[in-house]
Amino acid sequence: MPKVQRDGAEIWWDVRGAPDAPPVVLAAGLGGTHGWWVPQLEAYAREFRVLVFDQRGTGNSSRVPVASVEQMAADLAAVMDAAGMPRAAYLGHSTGGAIGVALALAEPQRISRMVVYASTTHGDAYRHRVFALRKILMERAGADAYARYTTLLLHPPYWINANEARIAADEAAAAGALGDPVVQGSRLDAILAFDPRAELPRLRPPLMVLCADDDILTPRYFSEEMAALVPGAYAVFVPRGGHALSRTEPALFDSIVLPFLREAP
Repeated sequence: MPKVQRDGAEIWWDVRGAPDAPPVVLAAGLGGTHGWWVPQLEAYAREFRVLVFDQRGTGNSSRVPVASVEQMAADLAAVMDAAGMPRAAYLGHSTGGAIGVALALAEPQRISRMVVYASTTHGDAYRHRVFALRKILMERAGADAYARYTTLLLHPPYWINANEARIAADEAAAAGALGDPVVQGSRLDAILAFDPRAELPRLRPPLMVLCADDDILTPRYFSEEMAALVPGAYAVFVPRGGHALSRTEPALFDSIVLPFLREAP
């Protein structure tokens, strides 16, 4: 699979779907890999040209530290150029939502419309406490413990109870895609430091913000704030699904997201 070399890292990417289909970028959250979108990828590729990538520090990309969300947005711009996709619709989960916001602020022409799903506007005291514990687990107990705690942060209890048989395999895959504690710590620090609130009023792509009410990792109030700060944006909230809505309730998620992505730029 192709890779782009930029700023001391190789960034892995792939494209699925017909060359003449409308382009869309799918960006994962803090885990950073294209595998997040397995429940969506096949169906989306039947009607879009879908670009996926592994973020700096994760998966098939270089396991090197991250300096900032803006650095990852510049990585994505290089990937889009390499894929021959100068402009696309955008779907970003959590950290991937922040990457899309950073790219749209830096290069507004890149993104035609955007879904920011289960993301934040800044690193508040609550998020600092959660991430401090994640860093301690990664440093002292290792990637497996980090992945097990992540399961509790991403998925609501009803889903964990119904999917216990698959969770161990998912956790092993997630742990294997992480960088070392320094690398993953840099990713945690980068998203906590990202605070675009003062610039959000100049965000121009049509924006839909999506969040589940029972998301404990990026609580609803972040999505409410983003929708209030971006002119013309609107928020969609669903009762349950946790931070991993696209995986816990994929049919509901797709019924909300696909009509928005299908709209003409």
